[in-house]
Amino acid sequence: MLESELFALLQQTADAAFSVTEEGKIVSWNKAAERLLGYPASDALHKTCYEILEGMGPLGTSVCHQHSNVSDCVGGNTSEIPNFDMSVKTRAGERLWINMSTIVFDNQRTGRRLMIHLAHDVTAQKKNEEMMQKMLDVSKQISSMDEAPVRAEPVAQLSEQEKHVLRMFADSKDSDEVAHALGISPQTLRNHLHHINQKLRTHNRLEAVMNAMQRKLI
Repeated sequence: MLESELFALLQQTADAAFSVTEEGKIVSWNKAAERLLGYPASDALHKTCYEILEGMGPLGTSVCHQHSNVSDCVGGNTSEIPNFDMSVKTRAGERLWINMSTIVFDNQRTGRRLMIHLAHDVTAQKKNEEMMQKMLDVSKQISSMDEAPVRAEPVAQLSEQEKHVLRMFADSKDSDEVAHALGISPQTLRNHLHHINQKLRTHNRLEAVMNAMQRKLI
């Protein structure tokens, strides 16, 4: 496939998509990227990711550096690049959270390697996670006021694996982190949560964690 064909194909995706050379220069920028980040292609092309995105990771560290290249961004591993979340700056100066995935494209004719980045907005999800964590923190404080378990109605016993899942969520882990740590698929994790909610008679992850904490189950 020629690069021109690749760039035309990327224009059709609903995700923001842009291509970056090994030196970190942006060489394609689709319409979805314009809508998401506010920069027209004319402003983004031939700039670096650092100049456009000013990316920051969940731990507050810089993802994009002024003089970084592609190897810096993907840790030198281009065979299997995991997707990740990062905070980026829009043209309007606002910051939003995106989930970024990367595909390597090797142009056999020219020998040039490109990194194709696909991104979608996960700001709402991040805000929900932050709100959930604040509620969990409050629940922990309330639980620590009285060491005696809540005298609640009996529920079905949780397995050790189910308790482990809830402890990880209580420690601010997200679903991807929990599934990866346990070596299970996202669907298996959803099955665990379904069974936990059935046993505790709760309706969602937050309720289940708070209920388990109040019962001193975790």
